[in-house]
Amino acid sequence: MQRKVFSTLLLSAFLIILLSGCGKKTQDSTADKSGPSYNTKLWKKFDNIPPGADPSVADTLGGTGFEKVAEKMGFVTYTPKEEELKYFGDPRATKGGKITTIISRFPFNFLPFGRNSHLTENSIISTFVYETLLGAHPITRDYVPSLATHWKISDDKKTFTFRLDPRARFSDGMPLTANDMVATYKLMMDETILDPSQQLTFGKFEQPIAISKYILEVRCKELNFRNLLYFSGIYILPEHVIGKLTGTEFIDKCQFSMPPGSGPYILLDNDIKKGQQYSLTRRDDYWAKNDPLSKYGANFDRIQFDVVEDQTNLEYEKFKKGDQDFFLFTSLTTEKWLKDKYDAVDKGWIQKRRVFCDSPFGNAGPTFNMRKPPFDDIRVRKAFAHLFNRESIIKNLLFDEYFTTDSHHDNSVFESPESPVVRFNPELAASLLKEAGYTTKNSDGILMKNGKPFVLEFGIPKQVEKFVLIYQKDLRTAGIDLQLKVQDGNTLFKNAMARNFTIWWQSWTGLLTPNPETSYLSTLADKEDNNNIAGFKNPRVDALCNQYDTTFTRKEQIKIIQEIDKIIGETYADALSWYPKGIRIAYWNKFGMPESVLGRFTQFGYLDLTIFGTWWYDAEKAKALEEAKKSGGSMPIGKETVDYWKNFKEN
Repeated sequence: MQRKVFSTLLLSAFLIILLSGCGKKTQDSTADKSGPSYNTKLWKKFDNIPPGADPSVADTLGGTGFEKVAEKMGFVTYTPKEEELKYFGDPRATKGGKITTIISRFPFNFLPFGRNSHLTENSIISTFVYETLLGAHPITRDYVPSLATHWKISDDKKTFTFRLDPRARFSDGMPLTANDMVATYKLMMDETILDPSQQLTFGKFEQPIAISKYILEVRCKELNFRNLLYFSGIYILPEHVIGKLTGTEFIDKCQFSMPPGSGPYILLDNDIKKGQQYSLTRRDDYWAKNDPLSKYGANFDRIQFDVVEDQTNLEYEKFKKGDQDFFLFTSLTTEKWLKDKYDAVDKGWIQKRRVFCDSPFGNAGPTFNMRKPPFDDIRVRKAFAHLFNRESIIKNLLFDEYFTTDSHHDNSVFESPESPVVRFNPELAASLLKEAGYTTKNSDGILMKNGKPFVLEFGIPKQVEKFVLIYQKDLRTAGIDLQLKVQDGNTLFKNAMARNFTIWWQSWTGLLTPNPETSYLSTLADKEDNNNIAGFKNPRVDALCNQYDTTFTRKEQIKIIQEIDKIIGETYADALSWYPKGIRIAYWNKFGMPESVLGRFTQFGYLDLTIFGTWWYDAEKAKALEEAKKSGGSMPIGKETVDYWKNFKEN
């Protein structure tokens, strides 16, 4: 699964009559859902297409023999050394079995792009169902082949040429060609798909051109060091299904019936129970299943997602019962990590690991809508930041298992050493609020301005309520009535996208390669459906974003992001929270996994990607687990702290 799991996570349905759309069910309802994943009758529609390259395509146009002429034509590729292959997948891995996880919400749709498709759940599904032109080396982050075997960059760094692997096939059996990428790009750029942040990013390219069946070329409108990263990371969909769809039609017809993908898994229509559950099925007919970069990944026959909406405690109890195979401990369950003792853990049936990786943790906390009062006033935003008593929360609710977040790039080289360090300071907050015009209080002790009491509504997910209650109390002491409204995640997300909020609880994963423009560019501030949640506008940041795009030296890129980080911090667009001391997980002892447990750049918000892509079902362990549970016996308990990557030295 290296092709996708270790890629940069760029921030990854079926053919019916006459290309009419994605919405018709085609599955055999008698199929055994827990059985073999290789029953291609469930999805394969084209069985008589010869394997390999079209013999009518010349070698210089990407056909058979291209590898012999590629270098002379200026193309490059990456062939890992034998000793590197273990990082692409553990040779001990075996295929089979099932893994089950619990998620807190059912996605709005299963689309890889388009309106309301930018949830973690969509990214995980797309990563396993679709593929991209290039992937990333798990150690060095260098580009490696995926759908493209070779690539070429022009001298001016503005034209990219890719040779697609002639073996690539969609799950319905149709070959994947350059025309599929052209059709995918057209659909992504259709304004009716309602995805302005995406179109900002990919609008920097001319429409790609299919030079031949296997050669694809794209020209950049402007210089940007991330252009190759982003374009090569587009999930490719089949032209024969989506080629005639508008964005509106795509969102409507393919919402819960995904177009065929070329990846190792498929999401079948009748494996979807809306609001409750969905499952990915491994394709034993996956075209690259024997490739060195792929053959030891995508090991589970079934990946099942059960929905337990906003019920962290219930999810944890289900894990303890065995209804979920692994559990990620967050700030909401830190006490359980430290204090919850039970037989399954004591006897080694459940294993616990604290894994240290080399990834940014992202950021979370209250975000202020700067488009309207009261947060159009920086003094109010700064006061709210200084009334967020993170130190007390970390000590009393998180048991010192966390660090305070002082940057939008903590645990990363991009963190600015000059970002403001905000700590609980009610005296400073009172002074700032007084300067902002809140000079008197009513009989209830609530601050007044222009005859109106300082009352705000804060929609929050249930999971963060215990932390926000402390915030609410401290704000009340300061004279602010913060009225909490617990809402489900989908409602909160919709309100944020529509800018229908005063305060929003943000939760963003970190990026290995930051992309500040999609969250902070001024042109997005007053548009809906994009990541500039707070309405951030700053001409210096706009200029730095442009400068960053055309800077190819990593040292200079780091300097630019650090300056942006400092400016954002000084704007007080949000109040940052905390990040954990390592990734803490527990799992039922029936899986095999690499020595490192998680990949080097595993991100907290995308833990599932690494587990689903690199772990495997170990039949012997599973049998031993069942026997131990029946007899009350014990299993060996492994070392809890895994610091493989902290001790890792590159050759």
